[in-house]
Amino acid sequence: MPLTLRDATVSDLPAITEIYRESVLNGVATYEIVPPSEAEMTTRFATIASHGYPYIVATDAAGTIVGYAYASAFRTRAAYRFLVEDSIYLAPSARGKGAGKMLLVELVRRCTELGFRQMVAVIGGAHPASIAVHRSVGFEDQGLMKATGFKHGRWLDTAIMQLALGDGSTSDPSAGVYPDTLYQG
Repeated sequence: MPLTLRDATVSDLPAITEIYRESVLNGVATYEIVPPSEAEMTTRFATIASHGYPYIVATDAAGTIVGYAYASAFRTRAAYRFLVEDSIYLAPSARGKGAGKMLLVELVRRCTELGFRQMVAVIGGAHPASIAVHRSVGFEDQGLMKATGFKHGRWLDTAIMQLALGDGSTSDPSAGVYPDTLYQG
């Protein structure tokens, strides 16, 4: 599947909202139960983008958005400022065709360039395909939290995976460039 990756824009939010809506209703990658409105997705996008985190979309040859990915704060305490969490969502037509890996590789590249030192994946439903994609990029298993979500009538586990970016923990990151407007203390 030939795909093009680019920065997401506000005009992409109807397609992003629909991809996420399908994931909320039919999947376990997110533990939301009720799909957020386009207005709510716009607010979420604005928050992530305003802090300088990467937010990208994948488009097919016809220009249709078939997936999106972004990095965001794992937690907002200042000591976490060099750690990001990744999120990737795909339209059903793009699943199993390499789009998720392509988005993840680009997200890792961008976060590394920004000076982040660690990326964590919090994988809802401990989804085997998502775990496999993350492993293929070099993420390592950090643990499995049992029965952390209840959705679609069943208990779901959450897998935690981690990837060191750039120098990881081998040097002082204070000279790095990173979106720090989120961290106030």
